[in-house]
Amino acid sequence: MNNWKPKKDPFLKREAYKYKHPVPSREYILAYFKKHKKPQSKSELIHLFNLKSPFEKEAFRRRLRAMVRDGQLMKTRRGKYSLIEEIGLIQGRVIGHKDGFGFVEPEDGTSRIFISSREMRKVFDGDLVTVRIIDVNRTNNKREGMINEVLERSRTQIAGRFFRESGVGFVTPDNKRITHDIIIPPGDQFNAKVGQLVLAKIFVQPTERALPIGKITKILGDYMAPGMEIETAIHSYELPHDWPEDILQGLKKLLPEILVQDKKKRADLCDKPFVTIDGEDAKDFDDAVYCETLPKAGFRLYVAIADVSHYVKPNTSLDYEAKARGNSVYFPGKVVPMLPEKLSNELCSLNPEVERLTIVCDMAIDSKGTIKRYRFYRAVIRSHARLTYTKVANMLIERDKALLKQYHHVSEPIQTLYDLFKVLFQKRTSRGAIDFEIPEIQIEFGKNRKIKQLLPKLRNDAHRIIEECMLCANVCAAEFILKHKQGGLYRVHDGPTAEKLSDLRVFLGELGLKLGGGDLPKPKDYAKLLMQVKERPDANFIQTVLLRSLAQAFYSPDNDGHFGLAYDCYTHFTSPIRRYPDLIVHRTICAIIEHLEAKKLPDYDALKLLGEHCSMTERRADEATREVIDWLKCEYMRDKLGNVFDGIITGVTGFGFFVALKDIFVEGLVPIATLTDDYYHFDTVRYRLVGTRSGKIYRIGHSVTIQVARVDLEDREIDFVLIN
Repeated sequence: MNNWKPKKDPFLKREAYKYKHPVPSREYILAYFKKHKKPQSKSELIHLFNLKSPFEKEAFRRRLRAMVRDGQLMKTRRGKYSLIEEIGLIQGRVIGHKDGFGFVEPEDGTSRIFISSREMRKVFDGDLVTVRIIDVNRTNNKREGMINEVLERSRTQIAGRFFRESGVGFVTPDNKRITHDIIIPPGDQFNAKVGQLVLAKIFVQPTERALPIGKITKILGDYMAPGMEIETAIHSYELPHDWPEDILQGLKKLLPEILVQDKKKRADLCDKPFVTIDGEDAKDFDDAVYCETLPKAGFRLYVAIADVSHYVKPNTSLDYEAKARGNSVYFPGKVVPMLPEKLSNELCSLNPEVERLTIVCDMAIDSKGTIKRYRFYRAVIRSHARLTYTKVANMLIERDKALLKQYHHVSEPIQTLYDLFKVLFQKRTSRGAIDFEIPEIQIEFGKNRKIKQLLPKLRNDAHRIIEECMLCANVCAAEFILKHKQGGLYRVHDGPTAEKLSDLRVFLGELGLKLGGGDLPKPKDYAKLLMQVKERPDANFIQTVLLRSLAQAFYSPDNDGHFGLAYDCYTHFTSPIRRYPDLIVHRTICAIIEHLEAKKLPDYDALKLLGEHCSMTERRADEATREVIDWLKCEYMRDKLGNVFDGIITGVTGFGFFVALKDIFVEGLVPIATLTDDYYHFDTVRYRLVGTRSGKIYRIGHSVTIQVARVDLEDREIDFVLIN
């Protein structure tokens, strides 16, 4: 019998600070398992640690779950917990590859583990597994693993195309990370026609010797039907997109205007000429800004953010659904919103000339761009104009007389915003923040949703004005939560790992470039290099490689800083309509300013799980939108077979090199088999192809001329041949 003795828990003080009903710390639990080396169930552990109250039991359950998520403990199918390291297993998520093999991304933060095609037969992309290391490459320390156990299945349904061969029906997944065909028995085919896109529910998961078995539950449509690429992605990535009936019924009770009682205890800022500045096609306006000069130099900046927390209360059906979605997903021409349109586009959206409920970050900023004071409060505002980035840029830079006349009532504060931006941007530069200028792609559709052209989304100073205002508000929000020692979600961004840094230096060396900072480069080292390459023809590609060398940002209750922005403390506060973490930050800030009890907020372990979930939904949205854009690019290139384009080599592998076409933002592969003038070998150290006889070199950054040779819509692949 262990019987948890609080005095013997070395981290009791920390636990008591975080929780009203402290439970054994992670360290104490790990020490128990290291000593006893015996798997235990949750109920056995609760008994052993003598936890009595419902609060203690629930907090302990969350702790165990968090420790499993963090790779400290393993939970078997029988519900027993044990130390992973004691049995030589590593826990992580499966990442599939279109060629059949895969990887496991360990939850302990170590490098990926290679999984052979044979082992991948047992699992789907996204499954949570434990693996045992079976081999380590002595040259590069790459590990290979064998799947020990599937802890959690990630796929309950698969979207793909239905086929029939020799009387056997099957679905080929649209998601190319899933290489299993799904067997569909004769009675479960839903009258699907060969070639149609369908949704199949999985009721028998894959094994090493058997394919998964499923049942068609929905026919999505014909393969080439307009908009089908988005419908397929929504189901392939299991994006929540239908609203439960109780939420729809609840929305009917909401009135279109702000009620008198809703405005009580709020500052009235309706007379201040707030404006929204967004893209031409935006419909949900999270933020409005207003700026005025201070009498003794400096600026007073107001950033008003839609008060979503007023409408979306914790632990309601709407809250659960918003949490499940995690964020809005923006496809070309279609949005899967986090909140219903009645809120996202109407009641919460800061539309022009109507009163709206907001949370305001009110800042005093000196003439050097330093935030001297700030405060948060709830307010009522009225946006005085719905402006676009293009209009604001034309007013400020081109001095468009017609626009200046049309928006004369807000032209002065907009000019003040521009003056503030110049100061803030100078501060950003001196701070050493990394300023990536990689153009996003805008897809312009013609009739029947056929792509008319691919265009870059050009950023102007109006974009940067809003960006700097949002950065100020986000920094203040993070510092406010930290100062009041309340739990919240921070936006964390780590610098490069040693492995990625080594690869980056090899790549830069081939281009005659160098990244400063030694083994621990700082953001300013990246920023300095970006300035050096700004005028190069391959600048966009170099920026992309630099960006890929950095870790992906994520949400966490631990404030570990933001490398890219060069902030010690940062969070997301400014987009609660489309990001769930921002809503959590709003609730935390409101709890502080209204002196609410901390117990009404999520505790540390709950925030840890929430941060992981929201980081996952963000990655899920990115992958789904990327999949759609790749499909659309392939469709766009179908009628360009045989056409010749100029491009730049963006990647080199053992099977060829990738080329990004100039001006039309499409990438394809030149297979090594098509380089018939010589025998080329891949230089793994310098990432280049070298001709054995001629010594001819193909490497990243080289300009080439190619011809479009093949477009494969199903695999989202485009092949080029080199024009000598």
